[in-house]
Amino acid sequence: MQGKVAVVTGATRGCGRGIAVELGAAGATVYVTGRTTRSSASPMRRTETIEDTADLVDAAGGTGIPVRCDFTSVSDVDALRDRIAADHGRIDVLVDDVWGGDPFVEFDTPWWESDLDKGIGVVRNGLDTHLITLHRLLPLVVARPGGLVVEVTDGDVEDYPGPVGIPYYLVKSGVRAIGRWLGEELAAVGATGLSVTPGFLRSEMMLEHFEVTEANWRDGVEKDPNYIMAESPHYIGRAIAALAADPEVSRFAGRTLASWTLMREYGFTDLDGTRPDWGRWHDEVIKAGLDPTTVDASTYR
Repeated sequence: MQGKVAVVTGATRGCGRGIAVELGAAGATVYVTGRTTRSSASPMRRTETIEDTADLVDAAGGTGIPVRCDFTSVSDVDALRDRIAADHGRIDVLVDDVWGGDPFVEFDTPWWESDLDKGIGVVRNGLDTHLITLHRLLPLVVARPGGLVVEVTDGDVEDYPGPVGIPYYLVKSGVRAIGRWLGEELAAVGATGLSVTPGFLRSEMMLEHFEVTEANWRDGVEKDPNYIMAESPHYIGRAIAALAADPEVSRFAGRTLASWTLMREYGFTDLDGTRPDWGRWHDEVIKAGLDPTTVDASTYR
């Protein structure tokens, strides 16, 4: 990734932050984009900032360039495009991770009883942003052959484990559909498009939900025994860094891949040196109806 130019949307926290840092660790120059800065908060009301992420990219060995960008705003994305075009003239890797829906999703509420404005906002934040990003930034990706576009979603299949609500389902299914479209459309111009999902992510928000830190995250199993399979945002980051470094990445065009399937392909580990396989755990433990407390989790990590 030395000399490569990457853009990560939604890089303020969670998957986006882990992806940006791992691309930086591979040597890339990373445009770290999102809405929350050290001087301006977003409706997410979180403390993480794009400057913090850019500092982590630098510390990992890359070059982090924080750029505030609201991806619901075409003019903001145009300004981002113009800056990248002026500085580098191209994008080698575009990771489309915009989400911004967590505070507004009503997971267990029937759609007809939910807040309509919140639901439409989830779709606006989760799908419109991806369409705007692609419309404005893809010209820099296809400026020369070999570009890679990764759409970040949730889940590699349609059968979510539990009620997630129409807006959430629509967004995540829609992002997978975008990845399928990109696979075909970009292949014609010498680029590769696909989708990737993490497993049970221990993002900053999830760590707070489980009342743990990254240092003692395993204590979260007291609230949910399935949390033993949680993976850090760096895991999906390493998955995408491996894809970006693969000269034969086009073989995955249009597919929805996962942190665990890519782990099997490339052999990377999470921060703690383990290889959590959420896919196997979900199929062999959760769907099989086993009591997770009776399963040797080490055989799935």
